[in-house]
Amino acid sequence: MAAPFAYRGFTLIELIVSLAILGLLAALAVPGMELVAQRKKELALQQALMEIRSALDAYKIAVDNGQIERDAEASGYPPNLETLYLGVEDIDNPQKRKLVFLRRLPRDPFYPDPTAAPADTWGKRSYDSSFDQPRAGKDVYDVYSLSPDQALNGSYYRDW
Repeated sequence: MAAPFAYRGFTLIELIVSLAILGLLAALAVPGMELVAQRKKELALQQALMEIRSALDAYKIAVDNGQIERDAEASGYPPNLETLYLGVEDIDNPQKRKLVFLRRLPRDPFYPDPTAAPADTWGKRSYDSSFDQPRAGKDVYDVYSLSPDQALNGSYYRDW
């Protein structure tokens, strides 16, 4: 007859080996999870840029089609990003409805301050500034990320 307590529980060696294996697996998983998180942010940045740029283009088309009033010396692009979601009056519509180009303004996912207004998270380039030296001006021709970081592909988020 075998002793009643001979095979109960784990030995200390078995527990230490199990914990070491779990620690090794966790150490291998953390860099992979960080990569996944960065890829998600990069995808969110690409989608936000595409959404804002499409809205900027739609605003310009509406100005060119005569739906939005335009000053003689204005470029036809919105004066600020807020105009895209607050809307502007459609001068062709007899009911004076607003043309709205975005439901909401997306944030730059790489902007460090989560309390900043979405419009403040983007760098703005006016129509009369150069591509390589963007600066804000009387209108918003394009937007870019203010992040100085590099993407996974080696490019800079600012250049997207």
